[in-house]
Amino acid sequence: MSEQGAGPAVAATRRAAAGEEERGRRVTPAVEEQRAAWLRGDLPEVEQVRPGLWSIPVPIPINPLRYVLVYALEVPGGVAIVDAGWNTGEAYQALEAGLAKAGYAMADVRAVLVTHIHPDHYGLAGRVREASGAWIGLHPADAALLTERYEETRIDALVERERAQLARGGVPPLSLDELSGASKMIRHYVTMAAPDRLIEDGQDLGLPGWDLRAVWTPGHSPGHLCFVSPSRRLLFSGDHVLARITPIVAVHPQSSPDPLADYLGALAAVRDLDVDEVLPAHEYRFLELADRVDYVTAHHGRRLAEIESVVAAGGGATCWEITTGLTWSRPWEKIEAFMRRAATNETLAHLVYLSARGRVRRVPGTGPGEPDLWYSTAGPDHS
Repeated sequence: MSEQGAGPAVAATRRAAAGEEERGRRVTPAVEEQRAAWLRGDLPEVEQVRPGLWSIPVPIPINPLRYVLVYALEVPGGVAIVDAGWNTGEAYQALEAGLAKAGYAMADVRAVLVTHIHPDHYGLAGRVREASGAWIGLHPADAALLTERYEETRIDALVERERAQLARGGVPPLSLDELSGASKMIRHYVTMAAPDRLIEDGQDLGLPGWDLRAVWTPGHSPGHLCFVSPSRRLLFSGDHVLARITPIVAVHPQSSPDPLADYLGALAAVRDLDVDEVLPAHEYRFLELADRVDYVTAHHGRRLAEIESVVAAGGGATCWEITTGLTWSRPWEKIEAFMRRAATNETLAHLVYLSARGRVRRVPGTGPGEPDLWYSTAGPDHS
């Protein structure tokens, strides 16, 4: 979800963080035209970022992000790409055309470095491998989730686990089926492809001509990876750090127990990397990594304060009630089912983070179908 506001109870916190909010809210685009294309709603141009490095926008269907930026790194005899795009004909053709503009064909792809397993990053990896013989690389934590997430025979079980979590969160019965099954449609945008190589934190990718090193940055997904080139002073940030929006960090059946803690720790891990330019998977390239990390960290601090305020006012509220009481980027009634589910799970991630630090308390439902309730630790003990 995009960067949210906060209620009156956290106004003082927002004022205190005003400096951090302004720095990092408006980062400097590496190329103004790429930012302008994003703001116009256009697909940016295929672009040579540096000698031997290309940016290729690949369209995403039915998604407000509109495109994923695939990066092509020239290596002897071809290219390695960072991410691949959704598995649609339009996306495949756009990737093929972008490679052609750089002077290459799909058959020239030697490696697909996947930042994480969401469909807009991983979906086309299998088709690219079929066309080129490229190896696919993925972090082990994401590789372990592939079968349950994308194999046809396993999807229903994952949806049932999601439904049970949403029910514990207090999602109304009429909304349960719609929200829990909202992601099944995107299964068709992925070609299931087991990775050929598992990429560990700190590993050198072994790409000739590139000193590319993996940085494990869990949170948005358990195995999210960034890639840093110290000599070229570049960070390929995937969805971990973006120019304008913040990635969804949510509790769901395939997440770690405390994904927000993972994410904040991973932000700190990249903050002080000595790079001149950040190459994200969406929006546009930008310059100020540390300022943007500081802003996103402060943003989550403000969100945590707002949630504490809503919990304190509720006197025992479900995750759904808390979610609908928060400030979102647009009115709740205008948020589609898929993003309502994401918002609920994102709120749960913040509640879990607060609970682990003794700032709120969860009281499990006592009977079948009874949701968990959340209380402020400042109130009476309801456990």
